[in-house]
Amino acid sequence: MNIEQKLVASVMSGLKALYGQDVPAAQVQLQKTKKEFEGHLTLVVFPFLRMSKKGPEQTAQEIGEYLQANEPSVSAFNVIKGFLNLTIASSAWIELLNGIHADAKYGIVAATDNAPLVMIEYSSPNTNKPLHLGHVRNNLLGNALANIISANGNRVVKTNIVNDRGIHICKSMLAWQKYGNGETPESSGKKGDHLIGDYYVAFDKHYKAEVKELMAKFQSEGMSEEEAKAKAEAESPLMKEAREMLVKWEAGDPEVRTLWKKMNDWVYAGFDETYRMMGVTFDKIYYESETYLEGKEKVMEGLEKGFFYRKEDGSVWADLTPEGLDEKLLLRSDGTSVYMTQDIGTAKLRFRDYPIDKMIYVVGNEQNYHFQVLSILLDKLGFEWGKDLVHFSYGMVELPNGKMKSREGTVVDADDLVAEMIGSARKMSEDKINKLTDLSEDEANEIARIVGLGALKYFILKVDARKNMLFNPAESIDFNGNTGPFIQYTYARIRSILRKASESGISIPETLSAQTDLSEKEISLIQMLADFPNVVKQAGSDYNPSCIANYCYDLVKEYNQFYHDFSILHEEDENKKTFRLVLSAEISRIIRTGMGLLGIEVPERM
Repeated sequence: MNIEQKLVASVMSGLKALYGQDVPAAQVQLQKTKKEFEGHLTLVVFPFLRMSKKGPEQTAQEIGEYLQANEPSVSAFNVIKGFLNLTIASSAWIELLNGIHADAKYGIVAATDNAPLVMIEYSSPNTNKPLHLGHVRNNLLGNALANIISANGNRVVKTNIVNDRGIHICKSMLAWQKYGNGETPESSGKKGDHLIGDYYVAFDKHYKAEVKELMAKFQSEGMSEEEAKAKAEAESPLMKEAREMLVKWEAGDPEVRTLWKKMNDWVYAGFDETYRMMGVTFDKIYYESETYLEGKEKVMEGLEKGFFYRKEDGSVWADLTPEGLDEKLLLRSDGTSVYMTQDIGTAKLRFRDYPIDKMIYVVGNEQNYHFQVLSILLDKLGFEWGKDLVHFSYGMVELPNGKMKSREGTVVDADDLVAEMIGSARKMSEDKINKLTDLSEDEANEIARIVGLGALKYFILKVDARKNMLFNPAESIDFNGNTGPFIQYTYARIRSILRKASESGISIPETLSAQTDLSEKEISLIQMLADFPNVVKQAGSDYNPSCIANYCYDLVKEYNQFYHDFSILHEEDENKKTFRLVLSAEISRIIRTGMGLLGIEVPERM
């Protein structure tokens, strides 16, 4: 039982003794005392005035006197109008710290065999280009969310849906056929996803040149610029070839399918390397080439049941006007599928594979309407979780110099970004931080990797996911302020203190003596540790990893002030020294746990 629970029980007993009234626990409101007042926790007494039949100050005074006489954890109190500020005894805080110290899984709720199964979809790359900065935010959010949902006692399945079919894939394939001269990842020394991305850009370059040439011809024949452009795009030989390739792919042409498989395998190997570097994993990967036919089947089933209707041109639609939306295309007149069809097919396969209780899609906010529609359609088609699906909608990532455009080859590549961050961390540690002389080259590189990735991940995850954000690599790698390296450095500092204590023969006890007088700063730190389970719970219920990021920063900031003002290893009072070592050890543990939920490692040395 924590301090708040004890106090609530004592307040309920006090109200019964003072006023003869039974009060439900929910009516007893405790909150942290405001910094300008003396005390740790504040009781709001206004709900009890009817039973006391007295003014707020007198009521608060009476309850305060009862608690001081009957609740050992209350050492003093003061009254400010209708607010009873309670000072909690040092022994109660130490007892609380002992409880945290004894709980190996503090703040984490383990899933049982019959816990709800939550499926989380994230990443969703296209196989015509490498992962970019937008994908980085998606992957980091998805991975962190999966960890947080799991830490709240749910079974979690992490899935990825790969967009491995369609005209954009054919563009890369055709360009490689035409301009590649048999180039492979091995012969070029490039990752497979980078190589294919180069050919996607090459297609666009040649296509634009074709359109420009045709436009000039049509304009010379008297067409307007707009007319000439439309005709040029329609008659581009390159685009016609790409469309023909797509038709062949849909028809299962052996030559096209073999080329498609070979080039996609190159891309998957490249993706795997990027995922490994980012520390991102999946339990199950689905492919749109396998789901779109399933989707068509479910749409036809919905058509037979009268959920959907067919237009004269043969296309299939859902009328969502009764739900306040519009009509939604599900199958084109030529029978080919659209994204919505593929999402329905993927849902069918997932429902077949797993007993899903909740489905969370991590997809950017430009798809808000799409998921509104998908939810209604899945519900109509009988998927139990359809109506309650969660679209974890996040904002776009922008750079100081503007947005990214993948088609033009100006994308901020995920691999390049990670390499840049690790390189910056290595340089920073050499210049400012890393004074450790006994580090091997491998150890120094490992610290740089942890710090560089930590900087990137933290900078992205500390921002509320719903907001657009500006990513500035230079700001993210700073060792001061609200950054990953600042938190990592504090963790490494605490680990250094604990190593020195161990080397000096100081052992950390299982239980602390309750006879130590604590400073307000020490009490504040224990209070913050006590908040951790609630922070994890809130991050899970709000789908908000930034809660945990900002909690870690606040905890570290408070600890650094404590470290500056109080001696630890040189403290002469043995009880105080031991207490501060246990407090430091628990803070380092919560930093490691909290950052771990965000997918961020913390180094033992820096």
